[in-house]
Amino acid sequence: MVLLVIATFTGLYYLMGPGASFVAGTCDASGLWIVASTLLGFGAAVASGCVASKIGQAKGVKALAGLVVILGVLLAIPVAMASGTPQTFDCANASNSEAMQNARQPVWIAFLNPFIGAAGVMLGGRGRKG
Repeated sequence: MVLLVIATFTGLYYLMGPGASFVAGTCDASGLWIVASTLLGFGAAVASGCVASKIGQAKGVKALAGLVVILGVLLAIPVAMASGTPQTFDCANASNSEAMQNARQPVWIAFLNPFIGAAGVMLGGRGRKG
């Protein structure tokens, strides 16, 4: 799942470019980026749920969904902690790695994404009993 997210997000960033990925003059994620990345993340979660159902059946799907929620919430905590600090970096002319290091997303989406991901995993792994 992680590899799929990294690959698709990197492709999305190169497709959109920094001008459409960020709010002008900042490293705040644009609305377009938030929507597109949420859809791609959901797709990666569905694919991962499908794989988990083949490997670990229903227990594997539930375990992956739980892991997505736990790790996602843990990764959202630093987003919430950093939300009040001023940002001086502009991602318009940054490299891909600099943009990834400095990008900011709204706190609400950081906490919502793990649950969207878990729903995608469960959807991808549907139909498995046990």
